[in-house]
Amino acid sequence: MSLSFFQQDKVLFTSESVTEGHPDKLCDQVSDAILDDILQHDPEARVACETLATTGMVLVAGEVTTRHQVDVQEVVRRVVADIGYTDASMGFDAATCAVLSALHGQSPDIAVGVTTAQESREGGEQGELGAGDQGMMFGFACDETPEAMPLPITLAHRLAKELASARKVGALPYLRPDGKSQVTVEYQQGRPVRVDKVVIATQHERGVPHQKIRTDVIERVVRTAVPAQWLDHKTTYVINGTGVFETGGPHGDCGLTGRKIIVDTYGGYARHGGGAFSGKDPTKVDRSAAYACRYVAKNVVKAGLARRCEIQIAYVIGVARPLSLNIETFGTGTVPDAEIKDRIERAMDFRPRHLIERFGLRRPIYRQTAAYGHFGRPELPWEATDLTLR
Repeated sequence: MSLSFFQQDKVLFTSESVTEGHPDKLCDQVSDAILDDILQHDPEARVACETLATTGMVLVAGEVTTRHQVDVQEVVRRVVADIGYTDASMGFDAATCAVLSALHGQSPDIAVGVTTAQESREGGEQGELGAGDQGMMFGFACDETPEAMPLPITLAHRLAKELASARKVGALPYLRPDGKSQVTVEYQQGRPVRVDKVVIATQHERGVPHQKIRTDVIERVVRTAVPAQWLDHKTTYVINGTGVFETGGPHGDCGLTGRKIIVDTYGGYARHGGGAFSGKDPTKVDRSAAYACRYVAKNVVKAGLARRCEIQIAYVIGVARPLSLNIETFGTGTVPDAEIKDRIERAMDFRPRHLIERFGLRRPIYRQTAAYGHFGRPELPWEATDLTLR
């Protein structure tokens, strides 16, 4: 987000979310459920699990090195059933879809660098893990919501969750698992003032009139999920813009792990390093370091050091210590950015082993992150505000 965004009289900014029945999110959940199953039995396992879902089929592939024999069939069918694809009339059914597995071991070239970091191989810092890949990761926080998240993605997630809830509790029984939300927020001088547009696309059973879906979704979903303070007489609503959304899920679109990275993070409000999260064990810094960057950024904001904070960090494969650390507060800092950076470097160890230990990342905690975002959820360890930045 550029500094000019926060200086303009009026800006419209949009973020989207998807329900757990969206085909890409189904794949994320399968990948993370397989990761969780492996970590429950083998916390030291190395996992990079990718999933593809299409009409009548789920394919699981990737690199897994573990003592545990994961039952891919059982995990996949359980996840698909939990999401709600339990009837062939939806075009996808947990009981009858084909499940294919193409998992194999991690490359030994990668494994040697992760198991023993360059620093340890050269006789320096002993016992350190090397980063599982090169790359850069970002973390962000702001004071727009109690969760320290941007308002557009926060509302988009609430809408998607409420859409799923209305289906699951039977309030809108004609809904089906696939769905999307999109929220456009009006900002003035960098502060959110109102919701300009709400877009919902929801799969539904055949024959339900469009006007009924529109009325029900606005009343039951939108007005439940979005606080009244953000809605006004100018707010516009687009519900199922094509008029019909009967064919959905993997039957309507092929799903892939890692294709909703902006939904997973900050809704496009902050930068993204490009690496996906789901299906990766915590030696993969795409995941663990992105969590650490969010943790640090949130602690900066909650400590009153800035109203907005973005952290960037970069790694090289096989090396424990990051190559660089960058901080941006977009002119909102109460102390200079250089001082905030110094405080972070004194308080936080970004080496992979230390991130894993700080947040307890070898536990089976990941499937819950694979829908409705990885950030802004207080139950997750990287959302704590216990970092001392003195």
